[in-house]
Amino acid sequence: MKSQSNINAKQEIAKLFSKKRFSKEKIIKIKKLAMSHKIKLGKYRTLFCKSCNSQLKGKIGITKTHKTIECKYCNFKNKLKI
Repeated sequence: MKSQSNINAKQEIAKLFSKKRFSKEKIIKIKKLAMSHKIKLGKYRTLFCKSCNSQLKGKIGITKTHKTIECKYCNFKNKLKI
């Protein structure tokens, strides 16, 4: 039965991130769901700020190895590998 709940959790995560806009509260809920089922967020991790959990928007900087996105809400610099 554990695998069935993992599948449901993965579907719920994909459903949330398929929308264009989502709130901080939804992201916190999804992170808790993923942690409880030991599911990695992977590519979805780049869609929200690591600091304030808001939808990631802001200034973008690119180097040879990393992409840096500065959050427009908290000014935290999110560093992502290319």
